[in-house]
Amino acid sequence: MSATPATDGPANDMGLVVVGAAGRMGQTLIRAIHSISGARVIGAVERADSPHLGKDAGELAGIGIINVPISDDPLPVFAKADGVLDFTTPASTVEFAGYAAQARIVHVIGTTGCSTDDNARIAAAARHATIVKSGNMSLGVNLLAVLVEQAARALDADDFDIEILEMHHKHKVDAPSGTALLLGEAAAAGRGIELSGNDVRVRDGHTGVRKTGSIGFATLRGGSVVGDHSVMLAGTGERITLSHHAEDRAIFARGAVKAALWARGKKPGLYSMRDVLGLS
Repeated sequence: MSATPATDGPANDMGLVVVGAAGRMGQTLIRAIHSISGARVIGAVERADSPHLGKDAGELAGIGIINVPISDDPLPVFAKADGVLDFTTPASTVEFAGYAAQARIVHVIGTTGCSTDDNARIAAAARHATIVKSGNMSLGVNLLAVLVEQAARALDADDFDIEILEMHHKHKVDAPSGTALLLGEAAAAGRGIELSGNDVRVRDGHTGVRKTGSIGFATLRGGSVVGDHSVMLAGTGERITLSHHAEDRAIFARGAVKAALWARGKKPGLYSMRDVLGLS
């Protein structure tokens, strides 16, 4: 049974909760929801020690008062929502997935750095919640992943090596990024192999020659870079580079809202942005 939609505002609007609402991405999500037809902010959640508890989420995000105070208790907020947008931490996301399953609502997950166990628990929650999870919510990156998969399939591993280069701002805590891993999975799928066991994430010292068919990662961190990703297919005498440069984190927020609106009314399950964009 689905949660009862919030009644304030247009009756058909999707009531969304933003968790981590006071952070940079949380505020960006609030602004994105406010700007997109068919969705509205009906809840905002922060950790218990946040100095922003009780503040109006809209005012904090710079869109004016929306009468949504920031709370540290997700349960009553989830109970009146249609969906939740989540770009927090793996531990928090697993917890929120359980709450979304209890409330039978949509859970859009942009959190990166999840472990195998975290992903298993999220998949278990998807038996009751409609979950859209992606290492990157932008249209451009997900189209790039499709192109990477096609290129990897077309170009033989004996002739072309695959290297993934990514750079993010100095505050990012996980590496490789979720987007780099998303692209790595796409390359592996194109080659018909598993990424795990065929990935090379660190090179240091005398490494020996490059293993044929391996997928390499290089990680850069610094400054305020939102996200740069390049997939290089390097052959003898030629090199193909497929790239995406994120200039504003609002692209991820807009993608997350799009995902939530798409997922409304869908059966419980674990979906990806490829599903949302019809690229599966």
